[in-house]
Amino acid sequence: MTRRSPGHESSPLMVDLCVIGAGSAGLSVAAGAVQMGASVVLIEKDRMGGDCLNTGCVPSKALIAAAAAAHAVRTGAPFGVTGPAPTIDFAAVHAHVHGVIGAIAPHDSVERSEGLGVTVIRDAARFVGPDSVEAGGRCVTARRIVVATGSRAAVPAIPGLRDVPYLTNESVFELAERPDHLIVVGGGPIGIELAQAFRRLGAAVTVVERFGILARDEPEAVDVVRRALLAEGVVLHESTAVAAVRRTGTGIALTVAPPGGAPVMIAGSHLLVAAGRTPNTEDLALDVAGIAATPKGITVDARLRTTNRRVFAIGDVAGGPQFTHVAGYHAGIVIRNALFGLPAKVDYAALPWVTYTDPELAHVGLTETDAREAGHAVTVLTAPFAGNDRAQAERRTEGVAKIVLGRRGRILGATLVGPSAGELVSPWGLAISAGLKIGAMANMIAPYPTLSEINKRVAGSHFTPTLFGPWTRRVVRLVQRVLP
Repeated sequence: MTRRSPGHESSPLMVDLCVIGAGSAGLSVAAGAVQMGASVVLIEKDRMGGDCLNTGCVPSKALIAAAAAAHAVRTGAPFGVTGPAPTIDFAAVHAHVHGVIGAIAPHDSVERSEGLGVTVIRDAARFVGPDSVEAGGRCVTARRIVVATGSRAAVPAIPGLRDVPYLTNESVFELAERPDHLIVVGGGPIGIELAQAFRRLGAAVTVVERFGILARDEPEAVDVVRRALLAEGVVLHESTAVAAVRRTGTGIALTVAPPGGAPVMIAGSHLLVAAGRTPNTEDLALDVAGIAATPKGITVDARLRTTNRRVFAIGDVAGGPQFTHVAGYHAGIVIRNALFGLPAKVDYAALPWVTYTDPELAHVGLTETDAREAGHAVTVLTAPFAGNDRAQAERRTEGVAKIVLGRRGRILGATLVGPSAGELVSPWGLAISAGLKIGAMANMIAPYPTLSEINKRVAGSHFTPTLFGPWTRRVVRLVQRVLP
């Protein structure tokens, strides 16, 4: 189709692809499609780059990096390096976080998209037909439409919450002054990452979690993170519900219900709500286009098609795993479907995720519980970081690698909790994607001394009972008798 000139502000646009939302998912689709020859309109009502750039992955990791620098100053004594406690200039930390956002922003900007040939409309979009949307006073009709509007912080139904000031990931990075006492409601990855970061930057921190922290991860790996948080002074209230919230003269007070005990009041200066995500669908007029949705997100099939086969939904709004790398993965699936007509489908068998605490907790594939529930004949391998020479040299011996195997040594899943676990997990994802068996990792030559040797060590442990068992001894003795 012919792309209309962006100068005709009131004229309708007819294009190959219309993308609603310029976060990670939408930007990836738009940039990829236009460079492959499709005509593309990209619609964004708020900030380019979406949650990841502005209020999610980028600022949180920048804050975590600042917290790690402060922690390093405090913990040099085992290396013979001592000095005064760090002075935290929280305004400078704030500037650092926003400086990182600013450095990355040009890659996600309107100017870059338009430079690639994308027509960008800065306004809210809503469906006006099965293949048409309206935004900024213009009607866009497209062969295919992609909804990539993302998600926002969920606000739980806690009595009194809407009557008090509270932070979410969308506002916490605007703080230019350090909280005296930050109360975090929610013990998932966002809540736990920020809890540790603010504690390392000098704030008192209390986490209240209705169930257990990091509930979808392997329990023994979570225990390592839990111990680290407690050792650094983060107060954890697990299996604890929030009964009410109220404002006090100096801040916020929560009434919580611990398991089997009387209600307890927790007072703090600031409240951060990190209790899940809500898909951004309410202003899209999905019903006009015949698109089904639930409170969890837009309903899609394995090809990410909605109930309107002209329309795809990707990223957080599709109701699946909520990670930036999943958004990028979805973009590739949609491009193959929408531009080439290929029946590409999502496959989460090798989906990785990382919680960027210290130590990091990384996972890919099936957990042990998932594997057993799926009917696999499970073998579990473990190796502690304490057995890794590089970890010993850096005095970072906390943590473990846990590998889940199926029949004949097929790799089903991997969890690593320890230093740089997020970097170490990638080979396991490749192994799962390629259908490799554990021998492939065991036979790898790993450089010494590196943390990555733990992957080879845990893989090799699968063969230890046989390799050093009585059968091998008998074979060696026999061979030695006949060798010249």
